[in-house]
Amino acid sequence: MADNDNGANGLGWFLAGLGLGALVGVLYAPKSGRETREDLVAGALEARDRAAEYAAQGRERAAEYAAQGKDQLNQYVDRGREYVDRGRSHWSQYVEKGKGLVQEQQDKVAAAVEAGKQAYASTTASAAHEPDPSSL
Repeated sequence: MADNDNGANGLGWFLAGLGLGALVGVLYAPKSGRETREDLVAGALEARDRAAEYAAQGRERAAEYAAQGKDQLNQYVDRGREYVDRGRSHWSQYVEKGKGLVQEQQDKVAAAVEAGKQAYASTTASAAHEPDPSSL
């Protein structure tokens, strides 16, 4: 930002110096009025051309800075999208793992219940076929 201020101040000082130089030149010039006017017009045209050149350079720099800023912004947006996509894929993996663990536990519980049913059935079936020890 300080560079921009120096450029604007430099242009202002340049124009002030140009005007002061022209005034001193008019006062000390051993030329006729017509020649002096022509010199003043030529100096003004030269100053206008330089000012236009500086303005064009400023526009070019501003366009370069805008393009750099846009490129950097696009890089940040792309990096953000990568992080979001990576987070989504991790989240999906964790959800699938969780579903697998829940299914595994459900299968174990179902197997334990089935084993319990079978053990109960075999115990009650064998108890029904054996004679009662108290009756002997």
